[in-house]
Amino acid sequence: MYFHHMNRQDLLTKFNLDLPVIASPMFIVSQLDLVKACVENGIIGSFPSLNNRSTEGFEKWVVELNQHFASVSEKTGKKLPPYAVNLIVHRTNIRAMVDLEICEKHKVPIIITSLGAVSELVDRVHAYGGLVFHDVTNPYHAQKAIDAGVDGIICVSSGAGGHAGTTNPIPLVHEIRKIWDGLIILGGCLSTGQDVATALQMGADIAYMGTRFINTQEAIASEGYKQMIIDSGAKDIIYTAAVSGIPGNYLGKSLIAAGITPELWESKTKVDFNEKLNTDEAKAWKDLWSAGQGVASIHDNPPAAALIHSLKSQFKEAVQRQSRLLEQYS
Repeated sequence: MYFHHMNRQDLLTKFNLDLPVIASPMFIVSQLDLVKACVENGIIGSFPSLNNRSTEGFEKWVVELNQHFASVSEKTGKKLPPYAVNLIVHRTNIRAMVDLEICEKHKVPIIITSLGAVSELVDRVHAYGGLVFHDVTNPYHAQKAIDAGVDGIICVSSGAGGHAGTTNPIPLVHEIRKIWDGLIILGGCLSTGQDVATALQMGADIAYMGTRFINTQEAIASEGYKQMIIDSGAKDIIYTAAVSGIPGNYLGKSLIAAGITPELWESKTKVDFNEKLNTDEAKAWKDLWSAGQGVASIHDNPPAAALIHSLKSQFKEAVQRQSRLLEQYS
């Protein structure tokens, strides 16, 4: 797949999407079975390279995905959507550049970058025909990504799982659309097909869904994690820097279970797990569960294929309802 130099509309056509959705790359949760199920059912699947503990293992995953999707396309005669790999472009990630070399070698179609928009990386991905999407929480960082030459901007609005922003999605999309005529991918509290239609009405091109895909059979999340999502509402999501030093959204009940009290999560800096909680940080991370306010709409744990089928039906119904409004208000 060679996407670079295409305009926005041509890219959307070339992606072969049955539904304009990216299942976002989630730490630990997003692995091969989930990526395969997403792509085979008409949306873009993704995973962080760091979900495999070594670069060698990561390369095996990429090779397996390339071979699998080529085989499926050959058997079905259907062109599949691309998949994406998330690279954490930050000085603390010593694997960023070596994992990029694997992506270059095997021509990963889309690279999603986080915590750093780097023009050198973008140029290297473009050189083999791939695309770079970069996640941002405000127009300032969007402009930096535009200057670096990215192909898509992921607007991470308030209420999103993980390292979310604090801006409502409507002004966030509007402000970034003023400076960017390329692909906009919108994330934050999107859990239904109607939400996908709403994202497009706001001016986005693709919806970015994370939390909704934690509650699928293929996701690598514990039953306790998935049940807590089902049992939680928007009020149960806590926005805090206590976990990683960067503000993000987490399931409040998991913070409390790990010993992170309201007093601690109101801190503007990262909690010292050894000092404050008397526990190993790696052990604590295993039980600190990220999720967005979209939990309010999640009540089950279906196979990914069934979820995507439902999203498609909901999306079509929502668009049809919108079209009927033209008759009512014309």
